[in-house]
Amino acid sequence: MTESSSSTTFQSSSLCRFRIQGMTCSACSLGIESTLQNIHGVKRATVALATEIAEVEFDAGLVTLSQLLEASEDMGFEVSVISSDENTTTLYLKLENSIGDEELLKTSSIAKLKGIEAVELDQSNKRLTISYLSDLIGPRNIISELESSGVKASLLDEKEKQAFELKNSDITNSYRSFLWSLVFTIPVFFTSMVFSYIPSFKQGFLERRVVNMLTFGTLFRGVLSTPVQFVIGWKFYVGAYKAMKMHCANMDCLVVVGTNAAYFYSVYVVIRSSTSKDFDNKDFFETTTMLISFILLGKYLVALSKGRTSDAISKLMKLAPETARLMVYDEEGRLTAEEVIDRRLVEKNDLVKVLPGEKVSVDGLVVMGESQVDESMITGESKWVSKANGDEVIGGTMNGSGVLQVRVTCVGSDTAVSRIIRLVEGAQMEKAPVQKLADRISQYFVPLVVGCGVVTWACWYTLGMLGLYPGEWVPSYMDKFELALQFGISVVVVACPCALGLATPTAVMVGTGVGASQGVLIKGGQALENSHKVNCVVFDKTGTLTAGKPTVVTTNLLTNMSLLEFYQLVAATEVNSEHPLAKAMVEHAENHVQMQAWPEASDFESFTGHGVKGTVNEKRILIGNKGLMQKFDHHIPSVAIDFLDAAQCLGHTAVLVAVDGHVVGVIAISDPVKPEASRVVSILKRMGLKTLMVTGDSQMTANVVAKEVGIDFVMAEAKPEEKAQKIRELQREGLTVAMVGDGINDSPALAVADVGMAIGAGSDIAIEVANIVLMRSNLEDVVTAIDLSTKSFNRIRLNYVWALAYNVMAIPIAAGALYPFVRFRLPPWVAGAAMGASSVSVVCSSLLLKYYKRPRELDSLELQGIEVE
Repeated sequence: MTESSSSTTFQSSSLCRFRIQGMTCSACSLGIESTLQNIHGVKRATVALATEIAEVEFDAGLVTLSQLLEASEDMGFEVSVISSDENTTTLYLKLENSIGDEELLKTSSIAKLKGIEAVELDQSNKRLTISYLSDLIGPRNIISELESSGVKASLLDEKEKQAFELKNSDITNSYRSFLWSLVFTIPVFFTSMVFSYIPSFKQGFLERRVVNMLTFGTLFRGVLSTPVQFVIGWKFYVGAYKAMKMHCANMDCLVVVGTNAAYFYSVYVVIRSSTSKDFDNKDFFETTTMLISFILLGKYLVALSKGRTSDAISKLMKLAPETARLMVYDEEGRLTAEEVIDRRLVEKNDLVKVLPGEKVSVDGLVVMGESQVDESMITGESKWVSKANGDEVIGGTMNGSGVLQVRVTCVGSDTAVSRIIRLVEGAQMEKAPVQKLADRISQYFVPLVVGCGVVTWACWYTLGMLGLYPGEWVPSYMDKFELALQFGISVVVVACPCALGLATPTAVMVGTGVGASQGVLIKGGQALENSHKVNCVVFDKTGTLTAGKPTVVTTNLLTNMSLLEFYQLVAATEVNSEHPLAKAMVEHAENHVQMQAWPEASDFESFTGHGVKGTVNEKRILIGNKGLMQKFDHHIPSVAIDFLDAAQCLGHTAVLVAVDGHVVGVIAISDPVKPEASRVVSILKRMGLKTLMVTGDSQMTANVVAKEVGIDFVMAEAKPEEKAQKIRELQREGLTVAMVGDGINDSPALAVADVGMAIGAGSDIAIEVANIVLMRSNLEDVVTAIDLSTKSFNRIRLNYVWALAYNVMAIPIAAGALYPFVRFRLPPWVAGAAMGASSVSVVCSSLLLKYYKRPRELDSLELQGIEVE
């Protein structure tokens, strides 16, 4: 991995993600996480066992990406970069010719291009991976520059890329290892467990002496079990070594201890048998081979199941089409050709044509044409959305009957789909607080189990030597030492730390993935855990309970000022604001007052939650609520107050307009309540949740809306900091609070709440600070989010109950707790199979969340014919 020195940008804080292969349980992920956290310059490090991804935020001035990778590799793990920064895009190329060593590539012109962040060459597979800044350079330029340097390269075919990744995946490696182990294990099993009970085989083949008491059967099993123990099982030694380097113990340590005990005891039997004329003990070679085979089978099944937990991300990746129709222009701006190219070759500011019935290939702005676009694959809401000149379109959505020409605005990691994928991946990285319990248990689990195994062997052996249990308890083919050893090995290999480590992350992965498929983006385990505790939901009004598409319904002028001049001053001031009410007034000026232009405002200032002020044509303009007028000592005439009261009685928002200190007009704005709002509030109440509304609007308007939707408590005329203060007050009362909002003024409350839910159509700041994003901007998803979180957390609880119950029950049984009463014991290979089955069952339990259905009460909304906007 090389980092280009040509980059002229410098970021003190960087974020990188890299894949770590070789982790077996939470002890591994905790060890790597701790090592990364202790590196000077690292601000935050998170390592997810289930996804095998590390996310590190670091100070680029104190530590480099290569140092982070080296630290992980020094612990013995295989590391590969996924992304080195949120703003970088990765290009995967297939080399058509040989270019020499990597240093030659580094010194070539490609590494010196402005915008190239990193170059990685895999000569053995002829793959070239380039990270670049899409604002500075594009893929077509990179490939062209490579060709001019004598390097022939083409885009790596998606199928080839998938085949390469599959070739190196845990699933393939585990399956291959399991099959190879079977090649050796099956003959060992038959010679030990089957043929030994067939007289003709036993006497004519297995019992034939090689030297002294050493039989051909024992030697045959020893030869076949050795490659299983030290070649196929080498990965367990490597894993145990990595754990020891991190001063912790993991599942690999248990496997190494258990199989080595069986193998080297069997080697002892071989040596004694070959040098003695009366030594006649049985070997345990079948134990070590069968144990390793069953554990490898368990690893394969776990890897297979874990792969299915990321189906949501896989589906998102497949949304965008493979090709794009590029419009090619000459230097004079004339259209010369239309080329169908690979979508990955599209660059910013390219012009792309979208034909009827095609998928939109890129994120961009419509510059020509009109059509209807189905955005359900992104928002989850089946509805056609009109698109015309200046409207945004999202790659992966379906075009209707019109032809669109789109100017590309986002490529690579900046696209909407990529951002959603990153959000889901980030959610799956974040640990739920409940996982800390499993992490603490894992730190002591393996040493405790090894200790239990030693104590078990010592107790059984001591009791046997002292004659404290009947001799008939010992099977005819064993002695007391061997019986004790089998009990000890079974204890070591039956214990399953992996089930504990996978209980939470697999459920979080599936739960967040299911949420994403239903338009509910849950940002990690913390949000998932907090959401199931919610017993109070606080709603903002504008854009949350209401449609967020306010329109001017009446304009009352209090002076002889003309309507045209009035709206000229209003529009010139409000055009600088992003508030929905401001947009409504500007839109009214454009569409209803037939105003296409207005003078520019100066000295503009926004008072969040109250209004704005500015200077237009040397006139001081103040627009906002009654509180803002009083703050600036503007007298409000009684006729204006009458207009205010009349508008608010109808649930409208009334805005006062003052010019040079005098109130000259009142604008009434209506924002209809969302059709699903009252039903959603009713469902939340039936779920036992308290509902409130906090808004910056007037008390009278807020009361009308609250009455319509069924909310009992209202806090009106609240500033942003007062909304946050109200959330804290509810929390002090012992409530777990969810805040649902959409605007910048809701951001403080969203951040303070136990669970912040941002409406997807809301501001970027609100979406950034929220714990959950409702992509469809539909209030039904508030119920879905809480219900899904509850079911996901219940699944986590069930996983922990199973994992703990399994270990609590299996370890005593393996230690021989039932043997004195019913002569039942777990042979080591059966114990190993049980251990693998435990991990598989936890992952399969989490996968059941994929069949989640939202509450039936929400489906009744559709049955009632309610059309959700």
